[in-house]
Amino acid sequence: MRILLVEDDPALGPAIARALRAEQCAVDLFASGVDAGHAGDTEIYDAAVLDLGLPDGDGISLLKAWREAGRALPVLILTARDGWSDKVGGFKAGADDYLTKPFRVEELVMRLRALVRRAAGHAQPRLTCGPLSFDSQTGQFELDGLPLKLTAFEWRVLSALMLRKEAVIPRLELLERVYEGDADVDSNSLEVIVGRLRKKIGADLIETVRGLGYRLTAGERA
Repeated sequence: MRILLVEDDPALGPAIARALRAEQCAVDLFASGVDAGHAGDTEIYDAAVLDLGLPDGDGISLLKAWREAGRALPVLILTARDGWSDKVGGFKAGADDYLTKPFRVEELVMRLRALVRRAAGHAQPRLTCGPLSFDSQTGQFELDGLPLKLTAFEWRVLSALMLRKEAVIPRLELLERVYEGDADVDSNSLEVIVGRLRKKIGADLIETVRGLGYRLTAGERA
C-alpha cells in the first residue's frame, strides 16, 4: 500500500510513518493541509490517514475538497476528537473510517488494509489467484499453502496486482504504488522486481501486456 499520511505532530507523524513502513507500506508524510491536498490531487495513493487539526486549516475542509473534486481515495480520519458530533461530521464530509487517539498501530494497519481491500471490490479478506493466496488482514502471501518470503518492494507490487487480479495495471501506476514520492527510482527497477517475483511464484502468473503494464493471472507456472 502507498499511504498519504497527514499529521502535523512532529513526533507522532514520523512515528506512524515508521510503523506503517515496517508493515511494507510506502508512506508520504505531510504536516500541511495545502501540501497534502496537492499530493492527493496529483499522486496515486491506496488510502489516506488524515488528522483534523492542521496548522493551515481543518482536515475536514481538505476531505470535503477531495470529495467535491471526485477523489475516491479511501480516507481514515485519525484524531483526538472523540465526540459523537465530530465523528458524524467526519463521515458526512466523506470519511471511510474514523479512529481516535490514542490508538494502537496494529489497529490502524488492519483498518487500512480493510479499506484498501474493499475499495478494490473484495468483501472477503482472503484472496486467491491460482496457487497464490493473500490474507489481506495479516498481509501474508502463500504459494501452494506455504508462506512466501518477500521484500517490501516485492510485497507492494504483488499486493497491488493481487487486489486487481486479471486486470492490467499500468507500469507507471505500479511504480507510484511501490515508491514514496521523494524516492530516486531507477528506470528499470520495476522490471527487476517483477523478475524476482516470477522466480518466486512462477513466470506465468505475472503477464507482461506489451505497451500497457502487468497482470496477475491464474495461468500455468513455468
